[in-house]
Amino acid sequence: MDAHHTAPGGRALVLGGGGITGIAWEWGVISGLAEAGVDLYEADLVVGTSAGSLVGAQVASGIDPEARYQAQLASPDGEPFARVSRAVLARWALAALTSRTPRQVGARIGRMALAARTVPEAERRAVIESRLPVRDWPPRPLKITAVEAATGAFTVFDRASGASLVDAVGASCAVPGVWPPVTIGGRRYIDGGVRSAANVDLAAGHRGVVVLAPTTAGFGPIAGVGRQVAALRRTGAGVALITPDGRTRAAFGGNSLDPRFRAAAARAGRDQVPSIIEAVKAVWTA
Repeated sequence: MDAHHTAPGGRALVLGGGGITGIAWEWGVISGLAEAGVDLYEADLVVGTSAGSLVGAQVASGIDPEARYQAQLASPDGEPFARVSRAVLARWALAALTSRTPRQVGARIGRMALAARTVPEAERRAVIESRLPVRDWPPRPLKITAVEAATGAFTVFDRASGASLVDAVGASCAVPGVWPPVTIGGRRYIDGGVRSAANVDLAAGHRGVVVLAPTTAGFGPIAGVGRQVAALRRTGAGVALITPDGRTRAAFGGNSLDPRFRAAAARAGRDQVPSIIEAVKAVWTA
């Protein structure tokens, strides 16, 4: 798997991480754009990181965006939810501030993730399966990001990787210290967001790129989404970076892993479409 090889030209959709509320916001944006006549499902490549991997797998598979948006509005009664504790956040920050490279950050956070007490891996896999209405890799190019826990190595899963789609998505969504690392081929993997909130650089070589990034921050050697977008633009690509507005950030409710904020986040994404559609059209229909 060559993480950085893509066919020249074409369009790429990059979906970043952001928890349950990030998933809902992305579906709100995607479905709202579709309703307005801008079809992000026409992407020649879909890149998914963490929450974005769950959305990306469905986009690449052609799952109806309106149906997925409506699903975000359902009652969360009985759904499990989690919170990233201050202690875990502090350990993430320490790893970033004391490392020189993203791989070092990944290895340090990976060690923490491997030692953390979490639900069993099989239990978490069942949750991912329940949220993913597809099981097979789609024919459309789809790249799902993760980080190998033991080494911090950035890993990109695709149809040729040998990983199942459910396991690849589970690995990309394995928030360190919250959910268990996912075992694939005898190795264990954690959230692709440990390397970057969106891994925009995987869209290199495409002429038009839309990035939906619920979170954008970088830390220490971890590049922020804005920096990655700027680097891609310097290659001549047209890039539309779409991030939550102030109303959306308020709708997220302060805990991206709590499904009780999902419906509000989805509606906020849909409501944001009029203010972003021209920027998206400029790169998508050029």
